Amino acid sequence: MELEGIIIKALSGFYYVSAEDRIIACRARGRFRKTGESPLVGDRVTVLPEGDKGTVQTILPRKNRFVRPAVANIDVLVILASRAIPVTEPFLIDRMTVLALRQGVEPVICVNKTDLADPEPLCRLYEAAGFPVVRTSAETGEGVETLRRLIAGKTSAFTGNSGVGKSAILHRLSPNLELATGEVSQKLGRGRHTTRHVELYPIGEKSFVADTPGFASFELELSEPIPKQELETLFPEFRPYLGHCRFPDCAHRREPDCGVLTALAAGSIPAPRHQSYLRLYEAAEQMKPWEK
Repeated sequence: MELEGIIIKALSGFYYVSAEDRIIACRARGRFRKTGESPLVGDRVTVLPEGDKGTVQTILPRKNRFVRPAVANIDVLVILASRAIPVTEPFLIDRMTVLALRQGVEPVICVNKTDLADPEPLCRLYEAAGFPVVRTSAETGEGVETLRRLIAGKTSAFTGNSGVGKSAILHRLSPNLELATGEVSQKLGRGRHTTRHVELYPIGEKSFVADTPGFASFELELSEPIPKQELETLFPEFRPYLGHCRFPDCAHRREPDCGVLTALAAGSIPAPRHQSYLRLYEAAEQMKPWEK
């Protein structure tokens, strides 16, 4: 009899499926190779158990999928950042929020290491943009329960530049997780150890967290290219001012009578967020025709 479950890990040709309170190591049916379709961590699938192993039969419809890391059906993207060593550049966060929103994923900004540096400048920036923001300290446990409530009953991916305390926060959420917490090099400000594959970890009833590689493996240019015309809608604080420009195809860069630029000048849109928009817009302009 077929069972329905979720792929929590893919390793060495096996898909580890959580179904009915057990983990089944499965191979994928040969027909997946013929269609070019591959199961991903996070996929809801049907499996046919065969003793202590099984076979993935079908992939159920996906909510979304990402290229790097290779993961599907994410509800929440927790973007970890820090104002201590290493200091997270806002553009890295903005690149992730754009990618998440386009895929229908809710971004949650988690500013960690509050015991080492004042998180408020970064927190205020993203609260003004309308994102949920959590202040955490893996050292003291501050904010961990707030974060737990935000991701309860959901599948969440965790991302962040190396060294911001991603694995340490996951340990706080579930002390039984066997993740290697990276040490931070004082010279480079980078984690010495990195996660090598995507894996979902249960942290409660119907709640999973995905430990993913850091920002370097969640590159915007390695994901589905985002046309420049869509970017304006992926910055939530721009939305009240869209349609208030002189030109219907306004790019919100240097145009006269631009609603977004007027809001920027008035302080209603934070300058760092608009600067990130410009960087992403310029990157989209350089997109080759075959990439569109």
